[in-house]
Amino acid sequence: MKRFDIPEYYRSPIISKVKAIRKERDPRKKDFAPTLLDFGSIKFYIARHFGFCYGVENAIEIAYRAIYENPGKRIFLLSQMIHNPGVNKDLLSHGLQFIQDTKGNQLIAWEELTPDDVVIIPAFGTTIAIMERLAVIGVNVEQYDTTCPFVEKVWNRSEKLGEDGHTVIIHGKFNHEETRATFSHSSSSAPSLVVKNMEEAKMLGDYILGKIDWDAFEHLFGSRYSEGFNPEKDLEKIGVVNQTTMLATETQEIADYFRSVMRQKYGDSAIREHIADTRDTLCYATNDNQSAVYGLMNTEADLAIVVGGYNSSNTTHLVELLEQKFPTYFIKDAAELISENEIHAFNIHTKNVETSFDYMSTNIPVVAITSGASCPDAVVDNVIQKLLALKGGYKMIDEVIASI
Repeated sequence: MKRFDIPEYYRSPIISKVKAIRKERDPRKKDFAPTLLDFGSIKFYIARHFGFCYGVENAIEIAYRAIYENPGKRIFLLSQMIHNPGVNKDLLSHGLQFIQDTKGNQLIAWEELTPDDVVIIPAFGTTIAIMERLAVIGVNVEQYDTTCPFVEKVWNRSEKLGEDGHTVIIHGKFNHEETRATFSHSSSSAPSLVVKNMEEAKMLGDYILGKIDWDAFEHLFGSRYSEGFNPEKDLEKIGVVNQTTMLATETQEIADYFRSVMRQKYGDSAIREHIADTRDTLCYATNDNQSAVYGLMNTEADLAIVVGGYNSSNTTHLVELLEQKFPTYFIKDAAELISENEIHAFNIHTKNVETSFDYMSTNIPVVAITSGASCPDAVVDNVIQKLLALKGGYKMIDEVIASI
């Protein structure tokens, strides 16, 4: 397996050892049970899979290579490399600049760019229109394109769906960079429409079955379908793809729901003519991380901590899962751990950072811990070590690792 050349401070002394041990014992990744680290004064259940995925490590390696290979040149990030504040802050500290914010608003005018500038395409990918605009300016858009291979896989599957006469239903957040990119690419070869969740999928299903009219369809999806979209014709054959950071189980649930809709409308014998099997577009890393969270939920932890960027979609979904069982605290890094009794955590429902007290109220707290795919293992390490320092009276790290 490829080992990426990323700055060493992104790696970690605790998590790297835990992952190495688990990989040796479970090379086929069939065991999603967490690892127990018992420090005496505090216990941690470490998720089987979390942290940097292939796409993120690849993007970071390319970004730092761009810095080292272009001294003296202006280097731009099209938008945030990944949704992690620490990673983006470090890249900006090297003089990089953002051309757009995460919503696609312009921060630096296209007219300010020159053919001599370096532009890094983020792991989310970007739209065809932006790639064409950069090419017209004279920027080499392929040299530092960090688009995740699994995002490109979704684009390729969308293109194939279009060639076969299917409309592409994208399960994603319409304003997310990756979904904007996927929508752009799928729209170039197929009628396309974005649904955010099962609730919206059911409304689309109601339209397909004639239960709601055009006005209701237009009210919900008016800004989220491709140009020239004709729902009377374009919803006869469909295929579902996803924003790779969405809940894989929800994407599959949505695909299964549309299969039942098509079966209801056209009958069992014709089902293959009306919906494609697109399970092959689900991202392995998203699947693994979410399956590992279900493993955490089989424990009897007192609380859960999820580490990552607050605008990270895949991290937010991990929080949604863990909230079903544990008091769950979503923090960006160890600085949010104020004391043994006080924590600052992001509330995914109010979209605010809120203060909680007595979050480790038990004598020997048991903490389930994981992170998003864009969070460096070193940040999780720092969280573990900060909690140990706050609690005190713990065993040495090497002793605990040796007992796994």
